[in-house]
Amino acid sequence: MSVPAVPLPAANLQTFLAFDFGVKRTGVATGDRLTGTATARGSIAAKGDAKFAAIGLKFREWQPDVLVVGIPCHPGGASHDNTVLGQKFARQLRGRYGLKGFEVDERYSTTEALAGGAADADAASACIILEQFLRSLP
Repeated sequence: MSVPAVPLPAANLQTFLAFDFGVKRTGVATGDRLTGTATARGSIAAKGDAKFAAIGLKFREWQPDVLVVGIPCHPGGASHDNTVLGQKFARQLRGRYGLKGFEVDERYSTTEALAGGAADADAASACIILEQFLRSLP
């Protein structure tokens, strides 16, 4: 899964909310197009309705314009069970919040976060995913 260049509206102040989807925990990061940087914002360990309630708080706090969701897959790029769950999560977010959303290949983001000494690997991984996406923008 490669990250294509994405045509977005010209406004330079777009705010992004990114997620490193996981069955047990979901990392969260924010970033903006103007600076092209991302910041880890913690992880959510809740499931089901409680997970979406916690995500709702992040939406109210950061008021994003665009969603970015890291989609897990095998090292060779093949799908697996969590790929399907990640894609479902991305659809649910787009449906709940009515925002444009992008799915990003998140292979090795957790490995990179751990290698960097992250205390919260899921949030750091969301940050890595968002930074990767922001670098892909024209």
